[in-house]
Amino acid sequence: MKFDFVVPCLMGAEGLAADELKFAGFENVVTENGRVLFSGDMESCARANIILRCGERVLLRLASFEARSFEELFQGVSAIAWEDFLGKDDAFPVRGHSLNSQLRSVPSCQSIIKKAIAARMSREHGVEWLEESGDRYQVQFSIMRDRAEIFLDTTGDPLYMRGYKKQSNIATIRETLAASMVKIARYRGRETFIDSFCGSGTIAIEAAMASLNIMPGARRSFDSELWGFYDNRVFARLKEEYIAAERHEKLPVFAYDIDPECVEITRMNAERAGVLDCINVERGDALKIDYPSERAVLITNPPYGQRMMDVRSARELYRGLGRRTAHSGMKKYIITSDGEFESFFGKKADKKRKLYNGMIKCDLYMYFK
Repeated sequence: MKFDFVVPCLMGAEGLAADELKFAGFENVVTENGRVLFSGDMESCARANIILRCGERVLLRLASFEARSFEELFQGVSAIAWEDFLGKDDAFPVRGHSLNSQLRSVPSCQSIIKKAIAARMSREHGVEWLEESGDRYQVQFSIMRDRAEIFLDTTGDPLYMRGYKKQSNIATIRETLAASMVKIARYRGRETFIDSFCGSGTIAIEAAMASLNIMPGARRSFDSELWGFYDNRVFARLKEEYIAAERHEKLPVFAYDIDPECVEITRMNAERAGVLDCINVERGDALKIDYPSERAVLITNPPYGQRMMDVRSARELYRGLGRRTAHSGMKKYIITSDGEFESFFGKKADKKRKLYNGMIKCDLYMYFK
């Protein structure tokens, strides 16, 4: 059976997630603001969860309908054949959001949706009480401009939670954003890679995983692995196949940080990701290390002056980094929320791209020579 799926993304990363799906042969891939759509069976769902580097989760869309009142919302949810997906003992928590709609109260919408599902399940299974002691089916809803969409979250913990980052510094970057930056730079492991503000090591680790064909979801679990309405053994089979296709070799990837604690955190995270012996993790001052003159790429997330360091100190750091790398021919990809970055770095970027680091609006400043 084929379904429609929705992949929410960080703003600015939608095209990257769409490219991942298209390259992997997924059907009917469509890019929208903040998300990517595709269609397929539950094997496609499993593959997407395992391989996506830039998407946040995979949602199975059950319905889309107008909902200007609680009665319309109740009837729309009641019309879904929930019994085809959930067993009578399965749990179905509800969460979601409403924007620019007449139904403004999220808790009220949650309650209505929960009641509608319970009423249908009770009727179809011939029971008065639903235990909700079985497998977890997270129901999600989105109501935008009076149109409701109802989903099952197939992922569980978001896709950026790869499982390797047990420790992090105070200004860590999300794994999906790091992977997006690596994809924008088209890094494949052939040229020297440098992150001179490595923090928790996320960018270097994501660069290594992409270069070595290590799928981000191959060693983690997903909620839908336990669902009973399809042959969920497909997850185990696909994970085994993807792990068998991984490579393991030394890469010219260098992660530096001036803070010895960050260096140690990076090493621990890289070890859990299985790439510690594939990359180089060293203590180093970004303003003193030697940068290659050519055939190299710098992808880094320096302090913004928000969660780490004050704005004045961060800008002095940008100034020093600009001077240190001024005569290097390497490509540079630097993300920051500081709109004055270029003036302090000392050079106008060849290109900029808006990305979000969590809730922080940033620009990725790209220098190609």
